[in-house]
Amino acid sequence: MNVVEKSAKSIDEAVEQALSELGLKPEQVEVEVLEQPAKALFGFIGGRMAKVRVTARQIDPVEVANEFLKQIFTTMKITVSVEQITTEDHVLFNLRGNDLGVLIGKHGQTLDALQYLVNLAANRDSAERVRVLLDVEDYRKRRADTLTQLALRLADKVKRRGEKVVLEPMSSHERKIIHMALQNDHRIATYSEGEDPFRKVVIALKR
Repeated sequence: MNVVEKSAKSIDEAVEQALSELGLKPEQVEVEVLEQPAKALFGFIGGRMAKVRVTARQIDPVEVANEFLKQIFTTMKITVSVEQITTEDHVLFNLRGNDLGVLIGKHGQTLDALQYLVNLAANRDSAERVRVLLDVEDYRKRRADTLTQLALRLADKVKRRGEKVVLEPMSSHERKIIHMALQNDHRIATYSEGEDPFRKVVIALKR
C-alpha cells in the first residue's frame, strides 16, 4: 500500500495517522491536503474534519544505503570518503580513509556483516532491489589475491605429500575464491565441509 487517506481533527494528526499506517517517516512521503478542518458553528453546525492523502515517495535504495553508511560513520566518529561504482548487477561502495581496519575485522568478517546490514537497509522499503557490495581501500581484491596464492601453494603441498589439507573456516565468498583458483588443476579436487559459520574448504588429490 503506497497511498493512504486519513481524516482527523487537524492536518498534523491526519498525517501522523497515515505515516503510522504506512510505516514511513515524513521525508519519505508526499502530503496532499484534501480538506481543511473547520470548527463547527455554535459547537455543532457545519464542522469538518481535516482530510489528507499521503503517498509514499519512490525510494532510491542506493541513496538509502549511502545515508545508512553515513549514519554509521558519524556514530563511530570516523571520516570516510565513499567511492561509488555502479555496474549492471551491483553497486560497489569502496570506502577510503585513515585507520579503517575497524571496518574490515578479522578476515573481513566485520566488513561482511556491515555489507549485510547495508543491503537490508537499502532494500527494506524499495520495490526495486539492489545488490550492494562494500570494500575498504580495495581490501577484497588484496584478500582475493592472497587466497589465490594460498590455494596454489597448498595444492602443491597436497600433490607432494598426497595428504589433503583443511583450511580455516571462511565465508562463502572466500571459499568460492579457493575453488575457482584450483578448478583447472586436473590433479586437485576441492570441496567444502561443515556448517556455517565454520564451513571449511578441503584441498585433496583427485581419486
